[in-house]
This record gives sequence, C-alpha cells and structure tokens, in this order.
Amino acid sequence: MAWSIAEVARMSGVTARTLRHYDEIGLLQPAWIGSNGHRYYEERHLLRLQQVLVLRALGVGLPEIGRILAAQVDEVEALRGHHRRLLAERDRLNALAGTVAHTITELEQSRKDGTDMISITRPENLFEGIRSAQCMKALHGSPGLAGAIERHNAALSEAELEADERERTAQMIRLAELLAAGLPPDAEAVQAEIDTQYRTLARIRAATAEEYRAIGRTCVENEHWYAWYEAIAPGLAAYQRAAIEAYAATRLS
Repeated sequence: MAWSIAEVARMSGVTARTLRHYDEIGLLQPAWIGSNGHRYYEERHLLRLQQVLVLRALGVGLPEIGRILAAQVDEVEALRGHHRRLLAERDRLNALAGTVAHTITELEQSRKDGTDMISITRPENLFEGIRSAQCMKALHGSPGLAGAIERHNAALSEAELEADERERTAQMIRLAELLAAGLPPDAEAVQAEIDTQYRTLARIRAATAEEYRAIGRTCVENEHWYAWYEAIAPGLAAYQRAAIEAYAATRLS
C-alpha cells in the first residue's frame, strides 16, 4: 500500500513542503514519483518518517538525524533506543512541570500574604529538572564555550552540580529583585550582578563579547531558557539579555 504526499502530510502533521525538503536532502525519499509528479510513500517510509520526527522532537538536527539513520542496522533496536530517550525526556519534563507548578504555588501564596513576589522558600527548587548541560544544548553559535561548559559539568559530582544550580538560581533571583526595583539594565547594581555571573562563567572559560552576547540572546530566543526566566519574574529574560548586551559593550569589547 502507498500513500500520496498529501496523505502523509495529513497523517503526520508535517507539511508537504517539509516532506519535499526531506527528499531533497536525502533524509526521506519517496517510494516513487507518479506521472502526475506527486510523491508516494510506502509503510517503510512512514516508519522512517516517524523516526525523523521523534529525533526532531528530542532536539536532534537534520544532519545528525541523517547520520543516525544511515548508521542504524535494525529498525526495532533503533526504535527501542528512541523509546528510551523519549521516556527520559518525559521524566525530565515531568520534573520541570512540577518545578514550575511549585513556583506558581509559592508566588501565588506570596501575593496573598502581601510579600515580595521573589521571596521563594527554596530557590534551588526552581531548577529541579534543569541541568547546565541541558541548557548548553541551546547555546548555538558558540561551540567552544558550550563544549568547555559541558566538559566541566561532566567532571562534577552530583553534590557539586546541585551547588552550581543553587548558585545560578541565586544569581537569577538577585537579578529579578533588581528588575522589580525598576533599575535599568545598565545601572551600576545590575552590571555588578552581571559581572558576578560573568566571573562565575570565567572560572570555566572566559567568554568573548560575542559569546556572552549569544548567551544573552539565548535567554530570549530559546523557548526553554525563556520559560525558566519568566517563571521567576515576567520580563526577566529580556532584562537579562539587555544587561548582558550592556556589559559586553562596555567591558568585553
């Protein structure tokens, strides 16, 4: 049995344009092209498309997906591997969802009590389900810096990783308090906080001005980073980026 490109697009939720692109780059070629110029796919192609979409959902880029699919021998074993990755990602997202729910509860309670919205019982809870290595996957354009951070984190013990997360959380909360106070991103107190963040990073590897700007952009452009910042205080992601831009322009350029 075969399905037309329109039918495959409808079943998978992938646009026909994307399917044609997958064909052009050799990732998913159709079984044949009809006299009408339409592409047709058989069952084995649907299975391959499923693998492509699973890997895409896990954040794997198209070139790497092509290499993974080209190297695999047994489809069942490959699917088992994808299944394990999905279960691990499910567990991580469940932990992250629980973290955000916990934060919402504490923020709502603080507002009822009339206390500072940044007052959180256990700040380290904000980063349950989040690891620095996961954060660095989103840092595109700075492979040298991302690689240095990943190697550093790989050498840390669980206790050291937790301490690192608590430090990063404390830094973000201090910045959120400056945002709540109405200070502009280039204010002296804000820049002093960004300098603390930079020096923490520099213990691993000093970032260039452009690398540091890339971190600032990622705070806003990457949906996961953005959600983490906004869970602490609305507008914090953009505030962090603007503060980093000011720091890079005055101290790293």
